[in-house]
Amino acid sequence: MLKSLPALMAAALMAAPALAQAPAETPPATAEATGAPRADTVVATVNGEAITLGQMIAMRESLHSSAVEGLPDAALWDLMLDQMIRQAAVAQVAAQSPSPRDKAVLENERRGYQYAATLEKVAAPEPSEEELRAAYDAAFGTQTEPRTEYSAAHILVATEEEARAIADELANGADFGTLAEERSTDNSSGNKGDLGWFTADMMVKPFADAVVALEKGAISAPVQSQFGWHVIRLNDSRTQTPPEFEAVRDQLANEVRRQKVEAEVQARVDAATIEKTPGLDPTLLSRSELLDN
Repeated sequence: MLKSLPALMAAALMAAPALAQAPAETPPATAEATGAPRADTVVATVNGEAITLGQMIAMRESLHSSAVEGLPDAALWDLMLDQMIRQAAVAQVAAQSPSPRDKAVLENERRGYQYAATLEKVAAPEPSEEELRAAYDAAFGTQTEPRTEYSAAHILVATEEEARAIADELANGADFGTLAEERSTDNSSGNKGDLGWFTADMMVKPFADAVVALEKGAISAPVQSQFGWHVIRLNDSRTQTPPEFEAVRDQLANEVRRQKVEAEVQARVDAATIEKTPGLDPTLLSRSELLDN
């Protein structure tokens, strides 16, 4: 597999200690020669294709600091420009007859970069105090007193008969996690039925009532909810006091940013005209040879 550009550049930089100490030529694009430097200031051309100052700055930003530590600016300039010239000369040959793989990879990289760059701008502004307070209230409400949280696992099936059969198997020593993986229709089956930590008000009432009534380690009789029949095991419980606002400020800021990003993505998707091609076989994903034709 080809190394990424930052990896290649880092390898080149670390492999050339002599160049780091050698005197370098004056960079070709200077404010005196070309006016005030701009992102589109041309620093070199390869068969008429421009290499710009902006492209060099972007490459420099992609390098890990340890790869260029102690390297003089002039030497780094020469090394990077030489690398970009070499890349351009070789890439121009490939660009004359790009393969389906070339086109697909380049388009994925373009789309991925523009997606990330757009969402980074959305997430960049520092959340306001009002936004942070709203996020805190959403997470902890007006709670001032300690509250009880529960850790439980369950096995969800369609009928009471199935639930009673599972309860009997558990009473006879069957492993709860194994039965959850094999029999539960809930997506928690992949995690042996574990539901993590939650408060009673986060669950539907029949389920919550059953959990609250259980002792640690106990397994419930079958419980019916609108989702089906549950067999529940209480793993543990704990009392939690709401954290102080300042103690979770950073987490709240991250949550505000996450919500903004999600909202932006959903808004863009909702505004887009989307048409999915019907009838394509998902096994086509394994047809790598299509990219080589």
